[in-house]
Amino acid sequence: MIAEIGHFALILALALALVQSTLPLIGAWRANETLMALSRPAVTGQFVFISLAFGCLMYAYVVSDFSVANVFENSHSAKPLLYKFTGVWGNHEGSMVLWVWILALYGMAIAAFGGNLPPALRARVLAIQGLIGLGFIVFILATSNPFLRLDPVPLNGRDLNPLLQDPGLAFHPPLLYFGYVGLSVAFSFAVAALIEGKIDPAWARWVRPWSLLSWSALTAGIVLGSWWAYYELGWGGFWFWDPVENSSFMPWLMATALLHSAIVAEKRDALKSWTVLLAILGFSLSLMGTFLVRSGMLTSVHSFAADPERGLYILGFLVVVVGGSLTLYAWRAPSLRASGRFRPISREGALVINNLLLVTGCATVFIGTLYPLVLDAISGVKVSVGPPFFESSFVWIIAPLLILAAAGPLMAWKRADLPGVSQRLIVAFAVAAIAAILLVVLSGGPWGAILGLTIAAWLIGGVAAEFFERLRLFRVPLRDSLRRARVLPRSAWGMSLAHAGVAILIAGGVGATNWQTERVQVMQVGESVHVAGYDFTLVSLNDLQGPNYDFRRGEFRIEQDGQLFDTLYPEKRKYWVQGTDTTEAAIRTTWIADIYVAIGDPAPAGGIAVRIYHNPLVPWIWLGAVIMVAGGLVSLSDRRHRVGAPSRARRKSRPAQPAESRGEA
Repeated sequence: MIAEIGHFALILALALALVQSTLPLIGAWRANETLMALSRPAVTGQFVFISLAFGCLMYAYVVSDFSVANVFENSHSAKPLLYKFTGVWGNHEGSMVLWVWILALYGMAIAAFGGNLPPALRARVLAIQGLIGLGFIVFILATSNPFLRLDPVPLNGRDLNPLLQDPGLAFHPPLLYFGYVGLSVAFSFAVAALIEGKIDPAWARWVRPWSLLSWSALTAGIVLGSWWAYYELGWGGFWFWDPVENSSFMPWLMATALLHSAIVAEKRDALKSWTVLLAILGFSLSLMGTFLVRSGMLTSVHSFAADPERGLYILGFLVVVVGGSLTLYAWRAPSLRASGRFRPISREGALVINNLLLVTGCATVFIGTLYPLVLDAISGVKVSVGPPFFESSFVWIIAPLLILAAAGPLMAWKRADLPGVSQRLIVAFAVAAIAAILLVVLSGGPWGAILGLTIAAWLIGGVAAEFFERLRLFRVPLRDSLRRARVLPRSAWGMSLAHAGVAILIAGGVGATNWQTERVQVMQVGESVHVAGYDFTLVSLNDLQGPNYDFRRGEFRIEQDGQLFDTLYPEKRKYWVQGTDTTEAAIRTTWIADIYVAIGDPAPAGGIAVRIYHNPLVPWIWLGAVIMVAGGLVSLSDRRHRVGAPSRARRKSRPAQPAESRGEA
């Protein structure tokens, strides 16, 4: 009965999505306040019913109701309770229910926190959200119903993919979906504004907090996925340019460009049509990722489904959404004239270059990801585009962006004083020069790593220089600098944190990529190997039993200079139901490196295969990502993101003030 309730709840949510997507839109067209007001109860009801359906599906998993086909295919009675909960979205059907639940949650948030929006704009935004929800709920009910029954009822299930039986499943997919679906809000604002034919600084201010939330969630989700792959797959790497990895990275790049473009649209009433286009493309890339994962076109550990029917539906939905929105954009964009003017050497000019580099980088990843698929579809020729392509192209596009990121915030709006900016960058020059000299002396190469770390040091120095400039540190009494720090907008703090996090993450990635030490060999119990200044001794191998798997645990004693450094316990698991092996690496993390040990299969001649890695600066990747997300959340907490932008007339009536005295971010 519970499954039938969940199914019926989805049908009711579909009906409310239909109401939400039509009547408020008609109301906005006819200026009918009653019809426009229907958007709020419709989105509330839709959220309630989707939550009910989601809860019913979760209940079926927790009680191991194998009469439900989705539970049978993806669960087992012996599976730990945590993975019964998280397994709800560890499959195609459940993940789509999570998707529409998050979409409805965003709709609720717009209705709750959009009190400052004009009623017509709010109605249109919620109607567009309703149209997206309508498309996905139809998709679920028509092709991906999670509540289908089995008769006769199986005695037990087929279990969840062992690679997904990890705590990472509790956080990685939901955060990614919060990012993907969050871009739908910016998309809805863009389409609503195009329908209305009005885009102004207030619109840009309304879009920014949703873009920030989406960007922060995407950042956290992508890095958590990278960390999960790092410790789970036993390969010692953190990014492989997998097509599905790329499909999450492209919306992130577009969201980053959107954030910076929206600043120009808000503060200078410029780049309006460009900002709208970025909002459309960001969500379009999210939908494309959904299509790739579920179309069966990719062979990837991330793939959910290989059903052509599902892929065809999503492709059609993608064509309608992207084609319709771009057609509307082509019709309305010529009328979106920017009133703000600026010189190339200005903060606006720097942000324009920022956007061009980010979009070019996104296009590079797009081509590298889709080219093999298109070529295979057209000619049947199979090619592989791997890390060498992306590392030789994308990296050299992003490097100038990182250099510019240090200088851009120090430039004034409208027209900047380049010599003055150069003077303020003395701190960045000094930090970069010291870092380069130390790296050459201490490491001697490779030169690519030295260059990458020097750029990261330059960005850190630029962040410090910009922050010192805001506080006028060392130019006014310390008391005054502290007072300025207390009144500094949170968006300024957030920007500094995010840029510093990027620098730290880049440094970690460069160090791990260029200075990794790897040792792969067969080891016997009692045997020792020397790697990167450490002695690794295989003390024992023990066969043990877990809740739904058998595993072999190795004990490795690690010594440095004859002294015990740590003891690590890597595992090799074999799950009973699916008979699949997984690798559970053991990792010892310090501030500057990871010591990483993974065991493989027994060797024919005795002993066991062992992988040992020394990964310099890898912890900085995770630290940098945490700081980036913190920066996004701090910026999101700025109260200026919760109020409408002042009118241009009011701005003109104010006496002119230097940007630094206003504390603008």
